[in-house]
Order: sequence, then C-alpha cells, then structure tokens
Amino acid sequence: MSGMSRANSSPEGNCRFAIPKKGRLYEKVLEMLKGAGITFRREPRLDVALAVDLPITLVFLPASDIAKYVGEGNVDIGITGYDVVEESEVEVDHIMDLGFGKCRLCVQAPVADKIQGVKTLAGKRIVTSFPALSKKFFAPFDEELGVTTKINFVSGSVEAACGLGLADAVVDLVETGTTMKAAGLEVVGEILSTQSILIANPNAEHKDLVHMIKRRIEGYITATKYEMIIYNIAADLLDKVIKITPGKKSPTVTTLDDGGKSVSALVKKGELSKIMDELHEAGATDILAMALSNSRM
Repeated sequence: MSGMSRANSSPEGNCRFAIPKKGRLYEKVLEMLKGAGITFRREPRLDVALAVDLPITLVFLPASDIAKYVGEGNVDIGITGYDVVEESEVEVDHIMDLGFGKCRLCVQAPVADKIQGVKTLAGKRIVTSFPALSKKFFAPFDEELGVTTKINFVSGSVEAACGLGLADAVVDLVETGTTMKAAGLEVVGEILSTQSILIANPNAEHKDLVHMIKRRIEGYITATKYEMIIYNIAADLLDKVIKITPGKKSPTVTTLDDGGKSVSALVKKGELSKIMDELHEAGATDILAMALSNSRM
C-alpha cells in the first residue's frame, strides 16, 4: 500500500485483510477472528499485523474507508457495514453476512414536528454522514415535487443538528433508538437495514484464501449459535426423538451393542434446556450437551 513505511506494510504475496481499527465493530471482529483461528501479532502504533501461520496481513482502517479500499484494490478483502458499502458506491463482492452490527439507516425528524410522512421532508434541510444514500433516497420525491432536498454532510454525531436549527431532519443509523429518543427525534422513514459483512475485491488474486476465511468464519458463527446434544434411546423410540432433534441438517445415529441407538445432533443454544426436558420425557437417557468451539459444515 502506497505511503506506508516498511514496518507498516504487507509482505508481497500476502492477502490483505482490512478490519475496523476502532469503534462498535472492532471488538466483535477481533472475537470472531480469534474464534475462526485467525490470530496475529500487532506491534504498538502500527496499522498492520501479520497473521500467525497464514499468508494474511491484517490492515486496521476506519470502518468508513474499508469499502473504498477493497473496491479500489488497495486491500483484497475487508469487514465493514453494508451501509458503508452502499454509501461508498464501489463494486465489491459481498461474500457473506456476519450477523452482528445490525441496525437501520433511517430518516429522523423532531417528535415535536409531528411529521406524517417522509415525503414531506423533500426540499428541506437534511444533515447526515451518508450523503450519497440520502440523495438517492430523496431523489424520487424531489423529482415528483419539483424541489431539491439540501443534503449537508457532517461527520460523526448528527443528532444535535435539528435542535441547533441546522436541519429539518437527519439521516443516521438507529440501533436501539436510545440516542435518537434522547435528542427528541423519531424515525419517519427507513432507507436500509444493515449489518457487518465480509467483502472482497472482484479481481482479488487470493480466491483460495477468501474461501478459506469464509469457511472458518461460517464454522465459528455456527459454533456460537449451536451446541451438540448426545443421548441414547431405544430403537423403537428413535423416530419419536428424531422429531425433537432433527439437527441442523440431520442427526447422526449409531447402533449400540445392546441394540439401542446413540444420537447426536446440533440444537440452538436458546432451546437446549427445553429440548433436554423433552428428550427425557420421551425416554432418552445419558443426555449430554457439549459446547462447540468451531465447526465445518
């Protein structure tokens, strides 16, 4: 990558993997990479780190810049929000959804204004960190009404803009809605739903590594959602208990020396205790639950 010192650069031939350097996604991404077996050593004050035993260079960047870096080929793959990809207007391959960082990009207006429909804000002043998406969203209303919505860019927090008289509405991310409500705002329109995603440059040379990273992350995500349940059951009761534990795809059944059956299946973590109770009532014995650290499906 241009402009970097030798200590802050990627060895030739490595797959360059951009991840958020701070913020709401940073800790989640580090936890996921660790669970997927992608470990690294990062020297203090450096924005790159080399993966252990893998030809991968992790590049720490602002989440808002990652889609652009991936799209322009400065890095091969990256993790950022779907909203960032759409705002950046770059061509990238959407490899997979990651299931965290979920929120909505919404048009928000003061509760006191009692806005009845987002269309009534066309031609007004909008403050946002997402000017491209905001302009695209209001364009049909502008064309219909013959007006021009004034989209003003502000980096960072935009909630105060209405209270300060700088805007008639804002476009910003809403996760829990706590910050929005504290600012006296309410959602009057939704632009898109977003979450963290894995993206790749369409011309990336490291297709094999991209596929391996995807498999590892998929395995980790499965392990966070499921546990393995193992139990014994009489052969004549097998069909009954299989309905209780159909597994993610199908259960594994083996025959015991006494003619009974041993069954193992994945169950969702939130349903584990309930399923163990149902199996016990159905006649299963030796019911065990085992946590997963990773998987391959």
